[in-house]
Amino acid sequence: QVHLVESGGGLVQPGGSLRLSCAASGTIFSIIHMGWYRQAPGKSRELVAVITTDGSTNYADSVKGRFTLSRDNAKNTVYLQMNSLKPEDTAVYYCNADERLVTVVGGGGSWGQGTQVAVSS
Repeated sequence: QVHLVESGGGLVQPGGSLRLSCAASGTIFSIIHMGWYRQAPGKSRELVAVITTDGSTNYADSVKGRFTLSRDNAKNTVYLQMNSLKPEDTAVYYCNADERLVTVVGGGGSWGQGTQVAVSS
């Protein structure tokens, strides 16, 4: 059972930056694929970015060029660097993990508790 803990959310002005972290335990971190999802009020949860075990990344069109996902296998942690934030990025951000990439992309892996990101002036 993978246990995930997100952190780093907060309130930021438009154009600002935040870095989210997701720490994993209960598994061999290097063999799990990781993803970040977000859910805005009244909307369904959407996939934001995925990072594979070999460090390959993929991003939703809405965040390409602004968000960067990375992983540190020594710290069992993934980081989502979010730059040029927009009000529409406001959401609860969740990380997801599984040994199978298809499971992460399908939102079927283990979930963290989420961290709130609010972008507002």
